[in-house]
Amino acid sequence: MIEIFGEQITWVEIAGTFFGIIGVWLTIKRNIFCFPAGIINVALYAFLFFKTKLYSAAALQIVFIILLIYGWRLWQKKNVPDEQQVTKTDKALLIVLLITGMGATALLGTFLFSKTDAALPYLDALTTVLSLIAQWMIAKKKIENWLLWIAADVIYVGMYIYKELYMTSGLYFIFILLAIAGYMEWKKTLKQIPSNA
Repeated sequence: MIEIFGEQITWVEIAGTFFGIIGVWLTIKRNIFCFPAGIINVALYAFLFFKTKLYSAAALQIVFIILLIYGWRLWQKKNVPDEQQVTKTDKALLIVLLITGMGATALLGTFLFSKTDAALPYLDALTTVLSLIAQWMIAKKKIENWLLWIAADVIYVGMYIYKELYMTSGLYFIFILLAIAGYMEWKKTLKQIPSNA
């Protein structure tokens, strides 16, 4: 543990922060190495969140490992040029994701509230569900993933300040800025795709 600005910060949090920033930056650039960087990031944060009783966030990191492996495999396919893979999510799928997300948030939040000593059960559930949907959308190269990340990261910043994870809250503030940059970068690629593609 080291002290930064009067706060005790663990080496796990420092390493998780480093790999988190690298992983998101590589995702913006649509570089396949975003996946191994992401796996290291989420493994470190699974440990950190479990220690701070953010159980849903800890479990989320384990699911992220599965989604990162899934995305890694999808991105390895070479049958479509990389520039043409970024797409918008159709309205029907957005409605399905919204309804599923609301239901999953209510169920998970209720479970965490009634069955665990989770610190922030409903916010923890909401950010978990938003993050899972956004991570799945990254694997599918859906541009709206960045908008979900912005929403989730805003909530995460407040949660981590409340839990006195100041470096992690700073990381998630950086994630907000990176998500905005990611949206703008992927939007440029989206505009290059012919309308009939």
